[in-house]
Amino acid sequence: MFTGIVETTGKVISKTKEGSGIRLSVQPNASGYLKSMKVGDSMAINGACMTLTSKNAKSFTFDTMAESLKKTNLGLLNSGSLVNLERAMSAGSRFDGHFVQGHVDTTGTITKINKLEGSWEIFVEFPKSLADSIIYVGSISIDGISLTVAEILKSKKANAQIKVAIIPHTLKVTKLGKAKPGDVVNIEFDMIGKYIKRILENNKLK
Repeated sequence: MFTGIVETTGKVISKTKEGSGIRLSVQPNASGYLKSMKVGDSMAINGACMTLTSKNAKSFTFDTMAESLKKTNLGLLNSGSLVNLERAMSAGSRFDGHFVQGHVDTTGTITKINKLEGSWEIFVEFPKSLADSIIYVGSISIDGISLTVAEILKSKKANAQIKVAIIPHTLKVTKLGKAKPGDVVNIEFDMIGKYIKRILENNKLK
């Protein structure tokens, strides 16, 4: 379980194909970030929950399967790519952000960025079939960042579109500070909302 409060960014230092999946090595930008981590621990990479398969003082490795590559942007990463990192939350830690499982629902595409005075507005498009998974001012995880839906725009063709507002601190500590139109991002909808949606769907079938 995660909170969507990105702790640091990291840089991909290697990528190798492993059967139908890939193996990626990442070097966190925060000094000593891996000190408390061990092989087998969970880490959110751009919001996708992955398992550490090896580590040293400066970097760690994780493997991705075909299913993860299909649903996330991890397969688009290459050496030098920047990623958002968050270690799994501990029972005794403060809970900021919102409940994030690290189970990415789909990917979206950044269509527009408005750079305002002191903040950014980012517009993200994703499959229209998932539009009922969001609500105005509800929580959403984009590349592992806990954000609030600032606006739900009219759907365009097969896609839905939302706007999120980004404060300077988030731009500074996450990879969003280097975002540009056309970037593919991981999206996880609010867990509580997904459970409610499922219950309502089941009731319709009775």
